[in-house]
Amino acid sequence: MSFKGHQGNGIDYTLGGEVIHDTVAHVGRFHHIDFYENTQVDTILSPNMTGNTLDDESFPAGFEIRGVFTSIKLKNGACIAYRI
Repeated sequence: MSFKGHQGNGIDYTLGGEVIHDTVAHVGRFHHIDFYENTQVDTILSPNMTGNTLDDESFPAGFEIRGVFTSIKLKNGACIAYRI
């Protein structure tokens, strides 16, 4: 799969993404996260969000979240975190 030159919905995919399907923390700068399996997040860090946390949240397959994320760790499931 190549992301070269692909852009959609104002998102530049040329920086690539990180496929995550394990339970270790993944660190980087991500602009959105696509869940391609039913997934429960263990922890997720976002420097530009305030209020309640998304830790321990469950997301259905096909769901995506957008923002600036610097770390994500899953309890189960799988996602792709796209880099900034």
